[in-house]
Amino acid sequence: MFSKLIGNDVTKLTLRRLIQQGRLPNSLLFVGPEGVGKKQFAIEAARALVCREPSEGEACGTCASCQRVGNISPPNSDKAEDFDRIIFSEHPDVGVVFPHKRNVRIAAIRDLEREANFNPYEAAARIFIIDDADLMKDAAANALLKTLEEPPATTHIILVTARPDVLLPTIRSRCQTIHFAPIDRKAIEEYLIETRAFSHDEARLAAGVAHGSIGRAVEIDVAKYRDMRDRAARVLRSAIVDGDTAALLKISEELNDAKNKDDFEQNLDILEAVVRDVWRLACGVDPSKILDPEMAESYQSLARLAAPSRFADWLGEIETLRRDLAVNINRRVATDAMFLTMAAEKR
Repeated sequence: MFSKLIGNDVTKLTLRRLIQQGRLPNSLLFVGPEGVGKKQFAIEAARALVCREPSEGEACGTCASCQRVGNISPPNSDKAEDFDRIIFSEHPDVGVVFPHKRNVRIAAIRDLEREANFNPYEAAARIFIIDDADLMKDAAANALLKTLEEPPATTHIILVTARPDVLLPTIRSRCQTIHFAPIDRKAIEEYLIETRAFSHDEARLAAGVAHGSIGRAVEIDVAKYRDMRDRAARVLRSAIVDGDTAALLKISEELNDAKNKDDFEQNLDILEAVVRDVWRLACGVDPSKILDPEMAESYQSLARLAAPSRFADWLGEIETLRRDLAVNINRRVATDAMFLTMAAEKR
């Protein structure tokens, strides 16, 4: 039920009204940051449409139809062909297209086209959700166009994406867009304490660094995050306090060794978050407003040692490295170069 989802209250109200009044568009685009619950909202919209006893645009949550809608997950397989079809929930009128390795398969879109033309089996409507719709290649997107333009009256198609700009303009123009915002930090903190058994300190930290994403907050291993954060803080200290290039190259080696290989991008994200917090403090931001308030005192000591422009330049260096990684550069060499550039800047 929408009432059990966290955040985006305006969106909840919009969806409830559209469903209650029978005006929910047949082609929808759910847009917002990663991890704010877009897919769960899509599932709840489907639940409300197939519920046997809906009330004011909400599913009852207890009937057999409601119970079956929630039982759905991607194939437990790495085989591409297992993603070449709609994955139905236990309810035959609700299905999801899942991507395979950053690619929504064209065969799955063609399966959706076919299924979209069938009358509902049990409910008044059929609902199909395309998860990470921005991962459709042009061929798959073009295959979907006609169905989006002229969907059967009893079919609703919901595209879920954090990157709407990647979708073809012709796809976006055929859908009504529903926007989702980052979730309030306090709401995430309360959820983690009440539902996920986080301690108050853990919840405060996870909510702060999650960038408004409930999904990211839930997945944070707080102890591991603190270790990564401390390493990132060592980068800043080595660069602006000690000028210790040997220490920086040692950290680069740590980030790129075999045991940390799979965490490289997460380490890069955390380094960016630390630099951003220090930069904001250098610009005079209230310490309680940074992402990681428990480090405010330590970060302030670093913020006093360089001009804000230096930290801003470091953010640019991190973004450049992130773009370069997409073209398969030597990661260790690129990290070494970034750290040496950070240490060399004196402003």
